Amino acid sequence: MEYNQLIAQLTPEVYQRLKAAIEIGKWPDGRVLTADQKASCMEAVLRYQAMKLDANQHSGYMTDVCASSSSSANKKTDEQVIKIH
Repeated sequence: MEYNQLIAQLTPEVYQRLKAAIEIGKWPDGRVLTADQKASCMEAVLRYQAMKLDANQHSGYMTDVCASSSSSANKKTDEQVIKIH
């Protein structure tokens, strides 16, 4: 089975379990994820999101405009130089 087919067949419950495992670093039974397992879960979660969810439901989605692009961020502020010796 091709990887994208596998992702397409993931249920929302399995997706939530993978996402939770990444967040806490453990499987539901308490076993710790290895680095390879965490990477595989992360790839599966991101592909699932890209395939099945709206963009506003993706991990890392921000609803607000970035502060650096707002007009108040473009105003000159007093700068303070810190010297480390």
